[in-house]
Amino acid sequence: MEIRSPYLPAEWAPQSGIQLTWPHKDTDWAYMLDEVQDCFINIAREIAQRELLLIVTPDPDSVHRQLAEKINMANVRFASCQTNDTWARDHGAITLMDTVGPSLLDFTFNGWGLKFASNYDNQITRCLVKDGHLHGRYMNHLGFVLEGGSIESDGMGTLLTTSECLLSPNRNGQMNRTEIEEYLRSTFYVNRILWLDHGYLAGDDTDSHIDTLARFCSSDTIAYVRCTDPQDEHYSVLCRMEEQLHSFRTVEDKPYKLLPLPWPDAIVENGERLPATYANFLIMNDAVLFPTYAQVENDARAAEILAEAFPGREIIGIDCRSLIRQHGSLHCVTMQYPIGVLS
Repeated sequence: MEIRSPYLPAEWAPQSGIQLTWPHKDTDWAYMLDEVQDCFINIAREIAQRELLLIVTPDPDSVHRQLAEKINMANVRFASCQTNDTWARDHGAITLMDTVGPSLLDFTFNGWGLKFASNYDNQITRCLVKDGHLHGRYMNHLGFVLEGGSIESDGMGTLLTTSECLLSPNRNGQMNRTEIEEYLRSTFYVNRILWLDHGYLAGDDTDSHIDTLARFCSSDTIAYVRCTDPQDEHYSVLCRMEEQLHSFRTVEDKPYKLLPLPWPDAIVENGERLPATYANFLIMNDAVLFPTYAQVENDARAAEILAEAFPGREIIGIDCRSLIRQHGSLHCVTMQYPIGVLS
């Protein structure tokens, strides 16, 4: 199938680099700052070993001192911006590509449906473009609420998303499903939208972002979370999600190759179940970074499935138990940018 231009690239398209928005004392991470910064350092190390890394922080000098001699600083760029939090996937620019280069789409980020403060995070993309950190045509879409973690593109004109998130009344409640679908089609130049109507993670603040549940690995392959424990609260709804995934068809009208990721053992803190998921992986040019949870068999099985999904890419696990304590994981704190955006 011929790719239209403009188009929304898949995550595995050639990248110029990746953004991290760094945790600091004025974020929700304050009570566990050293622990989460160690996790961010581990992620930063793996990224900077392979690609450019853009670190967004209100205090670049402090973060530079943290990282010096720990990672490949030659591949690190710093941007000074005020930030509320660290979820770059959801406040970062979403990039369209066409024959003349990238366009940087800036949507409103409203703290996942007005749950958390986002006044600074909602300005980060404009800050990065204004200061020359992101290269491309800035496109103002601030009339629409959208997070990067809520959509998946196969790069061939198909968008995968969840109805729970995109139809949330605290995002674009003035629009119905048909209107939202038409907006997504016209904005991202896609031919079709696959809506997942089932699936959630306990402890998730995002209203079921697609990147916690099911991910494109190629134009004909989807990796997804599968719960095999009938006693687990997620079992019935994730079975229905699996059934719906089996009903989806590729652009060639064939069933998708479905790769079930293991279901992590429950992680509970202060009586609350945390949203551990192996679907929250980051695809890079030559590697895949995926979250681990100190569960030896499950972590190893997730690595095996991702190696099958991404032959030729190095599969690298990073302990993300600290990240899920604030209800996100590895993919949530990163945003990749295609060729031409970072330099």
